[in-house]
Amino acid sequence: MRLRIKKILEKKGKTKYWLYIQLGLSYQNFNRMINNETSAIKFENLQALCDILECTPNDLFEEYYQE
Repeated sequence: MRLRIKKILEKKGKTKYWLYIQLGLSYQNFNRMINNETSAIKFENLQALCDILECTPNDLFEEYYQE
């Protein structure tokens, strides 16, 4: 699974910086999350993403297969 945050931001016409300010995370944690370099996400961050981006958890994730 990976997060589709960049795609959702693009669709909504929002920037990563805008989301960074909204979430209030450290830049390091935010950057890892945005770039799918994290192996876990806190439920509170998941809820915040859904609220800010006006989406569901299902919208945030997509399956992918590594080759």
